[in-house]
Amino acid sequence: MIQKKRSLVPSCTILATLLMAIGCNGKKEKDTVPKEGQSNISIDIMMDQPKSLETPDGMVWIPGGIFYQGAVASDKMAMAHEKPVHQVAVDGFFMDIHEVTNAQFSRFVEETGYVTVAEREIDWEELKQQLPEGTPKPHDSILQPGSLVFKKTKSSVPNLYDYSQWWEWKMGAKWKEPNGPGSSIEGKEDHPVVHIAYEDAQAYCKWAGRRLPTEAEWEYAARAGMEESIFFWGNDHSQLSFFANSWEGEFPVKNTMEDGFENSAPVMSYPRNDFGLYDMAGNVWEWTSDWYNTNYYQTLASNGEVDQNPKGATNAFNPNNTYVKERVIKGGSFLCSASYCASYRISARMATSPDSGMEHLGFRTVKSISKIKK
Repeated sequence: MIQKKRSLVPSCTILATLLMAIGCNGKKEKDTVPKEGQSNISIDIMMDQPKSLETPDGMVWIPGGIFYQGAVASDKMAMAHEKPVHQVAVDGFFMDIHEVTNAQFSRFVEETGYVTVAEREIDWEELKQQLPEGTPKPHDSILQPGSLVFKKTKSSVPNLYDYSQWWEWKMGAKWKEPNGPGSSIEGKEDHPVVHIAYEDAQAYCKWAGRRLPTEAEWEYAARAGMEESIFFWGNDHSQLSFFANSWEGEFPVKNTMEDGFENSAPVMSYPRNDFGLYDMAGNVWEWTSDWYNTNYYQTLASNGEVDQNPKGATNAFNPNNTYVKERVIKGGSFLCSASYCASYRISARMATSPDSGMEHLGFRTVKSISKIKK
């Protein structure tokens, strides 16, 4: 059965926010890129999968190429931080066909004994660095490990910028108890693992011999050659419920579940894109390795060059959240609504603190040639 929904992401440390509210042998080919004001140039790009390398289980080869990163001109829902578009060259790589699941993360934890950020005791000395100077320390009963859980509102919300209205810091919420103590992932082994902080995703990647995708790799893989498309399936928003798990109805009051799911969906519940990737729109947000910097796109666009395999900004910067260094997340989630961020669009991007795990945030991994060749 096909299903859908979408998401809203706080762009800072969850508990901190609430406290503030309270108080290579592969074939390389030359791709010619016409540049404004000069003759064509050639860039060496790893395009084809080396014949000597087998595709790892659960992954697919993403052929290298050049694309325009950022919002297409026809996207009326695009945000300022998705602009301006800029040309990027990406070498080929392997990518998970779906988000890392509860079953996969369980195996990692069983083999390593890893404890996620949401399960660890809170360090006040570290936390207060993300708060305005002079913020008083809350009672120890509040400084307990947990994570952010979504809650519906009872009535319409006039101010969709105040996400504290639909997010609840729940003590004890973590990847294996996603809705708090007493909840379970039993029967949801094929759902994406959530409440995953950046450090948790990195630890899994190290265990698996992989890494997180860069923002450019993620967006290139999501676009899959659809150069002028807003969504990975084209430009028809009415097809959303067929292609992605997002929020339908009035957010955050009522979800009509036209796509079949209230919250997360099992991976691969929706059609794949032209690269063979599932859930590159909706379901859960996904970590990338890039720092979030509001000036980054402008810098890339102004340098007049085609950036090859960019790894993101060298430092984090968000004028709306100066206390926290954030990473870029992509893809949207089951909470995304057309009335808010519509982040099931290819170019959509959001920022969140590396130590923030949430009910609608997970990840997938990639593997580059340099990590595979013998």
